[in-house]
Amino acid sequence: MQSTKNIQQTLMVQGTTSDAGKSTLVTALCRYYYRKGIKVVPFKPQNMALNSAVTVDAGEIGRAQAVQARACNLEPHTDMNPILLKPNSDKTAQVIIHGKALNNQSAQKYHQYKKQAMQAVLASHKRLVDQYQMLVVEGAGSPAEINLRAGDIANMGFAEAVDCPVILIADIDKGGVFAHIVGTLDLLSESEQKRIVGFVINRFRGDIALLKSGLDWLEHRTGKPVFAVLPYLHDLYLDAEDALAFDKHQKNKKNSFTVLVPVFPRISNHTDFDPLLLHPEVTVQLAKDPADCLAAELVILPGSKSVRDDLKWFIDMGWGDFINKHLRYGGRLIGLCGGYQMLGKAIHDPEGIEGEPGSSTGLGFLDMETTLHAEKCLRKVSGFLSVDNSPVAGYEIHAGLTQGEALKKSVMTIEGNPEGAISEDNLVLGTYLHGLFDLPEASASLLNWAGCRIQQTVNLDEVREEGINLITDALEDSFDFDKLQKALDLFVVEKDVVSNPGSLDNIKSEKA
Repeated sequence: MQSTKNIQQTLMVQGTTSDAGKSTLVTALCRYYYRKGIKVVPFKPQNMALNSAVTVDAGEIGRAQAVQARACNLEPHTDMNPILLKPNSDKTAQVIIHGKALNNQSAQKYHQYKKQAMQAVLASHKRLVDQYQMLVVEGAGSPAEINLRAGDIANMGFAEAVDCPVILIADIDKGGVFAHIVGTLDLLSESEQKRIVGFVINRFRGDIALLKSGLDWLEHRTGKPVFAVLPYLHDLYLDAEDALAFDKHQKNKKNSFTVLVPVFPRISNHTDFDPLLLHPEVTVQLAKDPADCLAAELVILPGSKSVRDDLKWFIDMGWGDFINKHLRYGGRLIGLCGGYQMLGKAIHDPEGIEGEPGSSTGLGFLDMETTLHAEKCLRKVSGFLSVDNSPVAGYEIHAGLTQGEALKKSVMTIEGNPEGAISEDNLVLGTYLHGLFDLPEASASLLNWAGCRIQQTVNLDEVREEGINLITDALEDSFDFDKLQKALDLFVVEKDVVSNPGSLDNIKSEKA
């Protein structure tokens, strides 16, 4: 095992913008240090995302942190992401503390709650510091968002609280990379600027020699080193943290089986479709308007953070007529989690769990009704499909109890109990299981049920592992870790001098 004597225990990655590459860099750093034999763990103080993962301690965290945990060969734990915000409208979000839902809060109310939230963050950080040699921390958005600076717990507010160094990453593919870096620095306070020990430039393609003059200028202008210029990696797969990029995922494959996914305004856990997006014989259409859609053999209704609101949107957009025609022509329909609840006769929310209290009429394809409850079902599960006993595995995250005659004909058996429902005409299927297509056997079985006579399968677990190793190999080729260590040593020296000015001579003597 590599000595950890000079390893900075908490190292944070912040970005000049959203989607600058923070999650990817943290994942790569986690796997790099794991390869070196260091007991490393990921951490994100606060995450806002609708893609979440169930943890070993029966909570939920951002999906990116679950991938980063895998890079460390760890089971995801709620301490890795103590604050998770799941938007359920344009102005409110469900606040999840240490994996459990607290309540729904407006932006103003949450701003007032941040002091308590910071205590939860620091408690998780301390527990991880006590257990691991190194924490690689991911920031959120940008530290230069002036309107969010007061009471910040996601970026520099956290870094200042735990007194850790920061790497700043910027995406050159967006353009204006030097302006992003210099502008971000300029908007930080003096103490925050000192926390940034250097930069990483992400997604570069071309001749790096043409970039050298810019890198030299940047280092001279800021007095801080550039640790790496990471290459643009084509066909890289890592679970998405939140946003669904239409152009990135829609690929037409010749003579393929077509799956259509209506994209709800508050779609959640859309990573359910990754095995299909990656499948060489399946084309996935992602659409908001049914008028833009081509014919499809299979339609899948995804999960939703606000099921009744998304159901109303779905009907108002004309999707109901589209689905009815689809089924009349023999197409198949699957509902996942919130999409499953929509397939029934009614959805009741008497406590206002996801919005205004009330009830909504469902699509009526399955003889069942759902009532939402405050207590979420959070669990990892495995079992067997009813149709051919193929193994299936995934996780459940839902607030609701579904009951009715339709459940007598189940989709699968989970831990000995029936789960899900299939319509009497065998055209409609619904389940609470996220990750329905993750196992190759289950994916092949379900696609076969829908009429796809596929010849190939996708092992998502293997593809995910390949993605982690791909970015880590690129990191090892591009990252100057000696330069990073020097910057971290200097950061420690400067901290010691600030706290004890008379210690500078002793520090210089020890280094000599």
